[in-house]
Amino acid sequence: MKLLILTQYYPPEIGAPQNRLHELALRIKKEGIEVEVLTALPNYPEMKIHDNYLNKKNREEYIDGIKVMRSWIYVSKSSSISKRLLNYFSFVFSSYFRGRKLSSYDFLMVESPPLFLGYSAMRLSKKLNAKMIFNVSDLWPESAEKLNLVTNKRLLKLAYNLEAKCYRKSTLITGQTSGIVVNIKNRFPNKEVYWLPNGCDLNFYNPRSIQHPTFRKNNNFKEDDFLFFYGGILGHAQGLDLLIEAAREITNPKIKIIFQGKGPLEQQLKERVTSHQLTNVIFLEPVAKSEMPNVLFGVDVALVPLKKLPIFEGAIPSKIFEALAMEKALLLGVEGEAKHHFIDLANAGLAFEPENVTDLIEKMNQLFEQRTELKKFGMNGRMYVEQHFNRDKIAADFISMLKLISKK
Repeated sequence: MKLLILTQYYPPEIGAPQNRLHELALRIKKEGIEVEVLTALPNYPEMKIHDNYLNKKNREEYIDGIKVMRSWIYVSKSSSISKRLLNYFSFVFSSYFRGRKLSSYDFLMVESPPLFLGYSAMRLSKKLNAKMIFNVSDLWPESAEKLNLVTNKRLLKLAYNLEAKCYRKSTLITGQTSGIVVNIKNRFPNKEVYWLPNGCDLNFYNPRSIQHPTFRKNNNFKEDDFLFFYGGILGHAQGLDLLIEAAREITNPKIKIIFQGKGPLEQQLKERVTSHQLTNVIFLEPVAKSEMPNVLFGVDVALVPLKKLPIFEGAIPSKIFEALAMEKALLLGVEGEAKHHFIDLANAGLAFEPENVTDLIEKMNQLFEQRTELKKFGMNGRMYVEQHFNRDKIAADFISMLKLISKK
């Protein structure tokens, strides 16, 4: 059995889809299924082609035994809609012209968003005689519309039509959360929709594997500093302005808020911190995945906010899994599915109402005052992730699904 993964994002880029797809590929390959990846030249999130891939270098390589083939992509630091569309469509075209030269596959699994990659996926699945699996990690264009990132009615109509066509052409649709699965099933009741959640490598993210913690010392934090940590994309969906507002009102000098990541709002957030002369907000550069267990080991609480929108009630931000695997208490500003799993069922921390700064500050102070509860929250979280979001089990179940649909 042969599987081709088509995705705009893949290691050595750092990010949730990159890690999720690579970890899945590794586990599928381990079970004897041949896996190859067709992806873009790495550029995210800096929007600059990595030096090791310039001048036609490393257009084909092996990462942990996975064959990775790369095609050209247009990149720009501009956030304009025209530049973003050029970015997406450049890879749509280049991936098709690169992919059509490949041999046949049993399955072609395409990652969405970006939804436009569906154009390439539909043509390639036909050309390569492969059954198409459409993997949905975000309900685009619905989320873009609700966040007012795309307001052009004509463009939205075209995007919704493309989404429907991609689903109709797929042998299997996979959704990253049960909320996504339910949404698609309700709109396309005749399609096979499968829950393929994100998860965690419990061996890699293991607090007992940290022999020499260095995060606090390397970043000049005191032992009694109480560190709330946000790690990930500094983007529109997260509502990160709320954390700056909280920092302005928090009077406890021991409480610090850490941002570690890149994204379109990075400069705006830094300017707000500077203008308000906030000393309790610290920005750190992203680090390699290999360093993340040490980072998480050194903080006290993982902060996971999202904006207060109905579409996010089905979201499970991937940063939750790593933090809980490292036995860190969670301060969750996400309603719906994530809250149900990790607060109501797992009892792995506290929740605050999204975009409610008063509630956020109250819960931050509560966690500081009840530090004896942090260890219990952390242990509960790791246990829950191990039971329900273990990447080994997720991959094994997905392989069983592949074998089932291969017979159809």
